[in-house]
Amino acid sequence: MSITADLIRGHTETIILAQLLQHDSYGYEINKAVRQISGNRFELKEATLYTAFKRMEEAGQITSYWGGELTGARRRYYCITDAGRKYYNAQLALWEEAKSILDKLIETEG
Repeated sequence: MSITADLIRGHTETIILAQLLQHDSYGYEINKAVRQISGNRFELKEATLYTAFKRMEEAGQITSYWGGELTGARRRYYCITDAGRKYYNAQLALWEEAKSILDKLIETEG
């Protein structure tokens, strides 16, 4: 069973912030983690990912910096800010509330 993008759309920033709560990271690594965690059932399109990074940086939820060239290509790393942590926690609470409502609306007693 494949997870449709429609179910996940609107949660891109929260997914990214969840990864950045673990450690600073760059786009490819975040997308690789998303694919792995979802069992290869979901991935962020490159355009979606980098558009989200831009939007989140402008909103002050993340900052970015250039990593060193020791491991090959120079990468742009992203780091969550205090505002990003607050946004993540608020979105997580909204997700839990929405999930609770949806569970009640679509589950039936067999």
